[in-house]
Amino acid sequence: MVTDKPGYEHLIMFITEHLSLFEQPTGEVTAKTIGEILEESIAEQIINLCTQHTQLEINHRSMIIREVDSIMYDLQELLGRVLDTNATVKQFELITEISLLIKNLFDTAIAELND
Repeated sequence: MVTDKPGYEHLIMFITEHLSLFEQPTGEVTAKTIGEILEESIAEQIINLCTQHTQLEINHRSMIIREVDSIMYDLQELLGRVLDTNATVKQFELITEISLLIKNLFDTAIAELND
């Protein structure tokens, strides 16, 4: 649905380009870990996605869940060493941007399903 599309490759490249933000964190620290923020932010966007696309059939929703699992696995591979560290504000902002980009990938895939 999305993980096999060029947009997903671009997302992974975008994250890779910003890995230094996670390797050498600076700035104010939040109360949540990178892993917690990642999970919460992506979950929130997927809930928004399903709420906005009420016409989705159960098989499409299941496909989305499987894709999100795959995306989370990839993100955990990329950020594995830092998942348990408290996030900086800049990391929080980047994770929020990443979760919005993921939602956009799904919005595009759903639009293609409906064509």
